[in-house]
Amino acid sequence: MTGARIAVLGDWDSVLAFQALGLPVFPAQSAEQARAVLHRLAREDYAVIYLTERLAADLERDIARYQDAPAPAILLIPGREGPLGMGMGKLRAAVERAVGVDILA
Repeated sequence: MTGARIAVLGDWDSVLAFQALGLPVFPAQSAEQARAVLHRLAREDYAVIYLTERLAADLERDIARYQDAPAPAILLIPGREGPLGMGMGKLRAAVERAVGVDILA
């Protein structure tokens, strides 16, 4: 892997602000489109992929494919509709798996 590349994947309204920060954004309007982009970004050696929770809800099996891989780390972020709680749930599960107890409760 060459450098820590970061990408943001989600609906256009949710990812636009990340583009202003200089991050590459990949707008997707459907789960099928997001699935194709997610796998392409993984093949292109992105280390971190921020993905909106709304799209993540439809891509759980695809996300699970990378769960135990060193890269990419897929981090869920709220979309324009606000947080759905999926990001915190995934973080809580990862921490519990790593340390053996839910320390975020």
